[in-house]
Amino acid sequence: MKTTQRWPIVALSWLMLFAVTTPAVAQDGSSRISDLEAKMSAMAEELAILKDELAAAKTSGQTADIQSMQADVKAAKQIAERATQSANEWKESTSVTHLAGYASADYIDPQNGNSAFTANFNPMFHYMYGDRLLWESELAITLDENGETEVELEYSTIDIFLNDNLILVAGKFLSPLGNFRQNLHPSWINKLPSAPPGYGHDGAAPAADIGVQLRGGMNLFEQSKLTYAGYIANGPKLIGEDGEIHGIETEGVASDADDSKIVGGRISFLPIPKFEIGVSGAFGDAAVVENDDIDFDGDPKRDYEVLGVDASYQWNNLDLRGEYIMQDIANNENSVAAEGGKWESWYVQSAYKFAEAKWEGVLRYTDYTSPHPDQSQEQWALGLNFLLTPAAIVKLGYESNDGLTGEVTDDDRWIVQIAYGY
Repeated sequence: MKTTQRWPIVALSWLMLFAVTTPAVAQDGSSRISDLEAKMSAMAEELAILKDELAAAKTSGQTADIQSMQADVKAAKQIAERATQSANEWKESTSVTHLAGYASADYIDPQNGNSAFTANFNPMFHYMYGDRLLWESELAITLDENGETEVELEYSTIDIFLNDNLILVAGKFLSPLGNFRQNLHPSWINKLPSAPPGYGHDGAAPAADIGVQLRGGMNLFEQSKLTYAGYIANGPKLIGEDGEIHGIETEGVASDADDSKIVGGRISFLPIPKFEIGVSGAFGDAAVVENDDIDFDGDPKRDYEVLGVDASYQWNNLDLRGEYIMQDIANNENSVAAEGGKWESWYVQSAYKFAEAKWEGVLRYTDYTSPHPDQSQEQWALGLNFLLTPAAIVKLGYESNDGLTGEVTDDDRWIVQIAYGY
């Protein structure tokens, strides 16, 4: 056998080494192990071929070929040893880093306004130490109307795995109240290009908080499952305007004006897989920290509570879900904004995939009620999605909005969005 005929085997070995030693960031552990095992098996076969050729060369007495093939076999063994070491290195590592996230580009065309393009990028960082400690963080990088970049910390927590059923979470975390905010709001997961009214900032659904949380889940019976989350945190801050509570800021406040913490949580039950019913609640105190655009200190605290119910069900290509959430602020006659109020929103949504699950139709109805008429809104949203991949989606959405005449909440609009999660 000529030396030139062996070059494909040696070259293939080097290519396989490169493939094995290149980080497979996008793969999960199980798929990576399967790929590595397949590559190692192929290398073993190529090494066996080289050994057979070496034995044949010795029998024929071709001295030059014997020396060349001995060198090839030695090189192949070294490649295989290095590949094996690289394949097992990640198992012995005590720390692993991972980058994930999502991004989207949008075109928004309102009925009585100017159409515009916009974009956002949300990188997520994960650092795992052993099997007990995880740090995770997400940044929200967006553009304002003037094209300036705005960066916000969506969440950043240290998670300690106490056991198989319980995790201690400390830091800034997405609110566990309800289902949409903590599980569905990323653009590549949300089936419509916008959040339901009341589930964005300053709405009926809390967004995030800073404190400590215990969360986890356990199996019940044969197919049933229970999930749970409980937390204690700083709670929201109230914004006063014209003697009223104009809004509740729940994006995670690193202070506590009323020196009274919020206690809350969520419990969900899955009687069968893909059917979930959840109940959420929180209570505590809150105080006004800003009034008529001026920072304010010393306002008396008042009662604050949250109540939520959610349900979801998936069957084949059909996805059904609904949710109700409410935030209530009590009155306080000694406050600069004496009148409290209730912010509540509920929605029902159905989605169905067709044409080999490449296309998806979505219909959602939302009713958001605020103490301020200019914030209240009733909405029908219709969407048509094309799934490029399971993590990449093109959405066409139309919103029929009914709000206070002359306000943006009354403007119908078209939205086109391209979203990708990685």
